[in-house]
Amino acid sequence: MARKVVNRKELRAQNDAAEARAKTTKKAAKEKPAKEKKEKVAKEPKKAAAKKTTRKKTAKEVRMKAYWGIFSPSLKRLALFEYADKKAAEKKAADLTASSRSQHFVQLVKEAITE
Repeated sequence: MARKVVNRKELRAQNDAAEARAKTTKKAAKEKPAKEKKEKVAKEPKKAAAKKTTRKKTAKEVRMKAYWGIFSPSLKRLALFEYADKKAAEKKAADLTASSRSQHFVQLVKEAITE
């Protein structure tokens, strides 16, 4: 069985009307000055709220160090040499290439410095 739908707006209007009648009958003389004060306050323009300033997080700069890495054809790093030792890295890559069928190569690698 269906129920009657309650119209909340009508109930609210009825409640407001009943409250208004109760106020006028009880304190008619005292309410007039209070209403005038409220109206004056309401006529003044409201100040806009100041926007809260936000700070963006700056990206932390990470110091990097360069190395020479020896890699297999499957891009697996086999050895790591200091940047100044490029000749040693190339020699090691040539030795690995000669000892196996696959080509090994030297590539620059940059890694973050952890302190």
